[in-house]
Amino acid sequence: MDNSVFRTLRPLGAGLRALLALTLLTGVLYPLAVTGAAQALLPGRANGSEVRADGRTAGSALIGQSYDLPSGGSGEEARPDLRWFQGRPREGLGTNSLNTRYDLLVSGASNLAADNPVLVRRVRAARAAVVRDNSVPGHPVDPAAVPADAVTSSGSGLDPHISPAYAALQAPRVALRNDLPLARVRELVGRHTEGRTLGFIGEPRVNVLALNIALRGLVAEADR
Repeated sequence: MDNSVFRTLRPLGAGLRALLALTLLTGVLYPLAVTGAAQALLPGRANGSEVRADGRTAGSALIGQSYDLPSGGSGEEARPDLRWFQGRPREGLGTNSLNTRYDLLVSGASNLAADNPVLVRRVRAARAAVVRDNSVPGHPVDPAAVPADAVTSSGSGLDPHISPAYAALQAPRVALRNDLPLARVRELVGRHTEGRTLGFIGEPRVNVLALNIALRGLVAEADR
């Protein structure tokens, strides 16, 4: 064989062997090792932090859900189902406009400045709705007491948590709508209030999905 051809093919062969070895290492062995370790050590988080109820997956502890009444169609805006605790507003969410074969929800923020007139109108409208929906006999809601997370969305629009203050504000309305003692509902909120991570990171919070699953159990227990 011509030496020049041999010199050309030799590094090519070495490159192909390196490609195969690295593909096996980083494309097969490493993903298998990471997946195996995740399933062994943190199976819940590895599988998307699923929340199960009544033998089925109810959602993820990391993604907020809507609790709305069935839409009447014809472009009618969905209204919240006031039997349930409500999460944060979902401003910034959009729908997939490229691959329309799938009904996808696109998360994101509104990216509006704090003094933007559109955002100011949204916040005022959201505060008025919170006051209207949650004011029940004996427990009127003071507009000044409405917490910020009740009228603003998170950066993703899919925050699964609300503040304990917002959960407490909703408790009288939830108790009335479900014919439950207010003390039991407040106790439920207290049990589902999570503290700061490691005691100092973030703020206390309540996972709305977990709280509503527990609420459904409380309602079922009261109906027996």
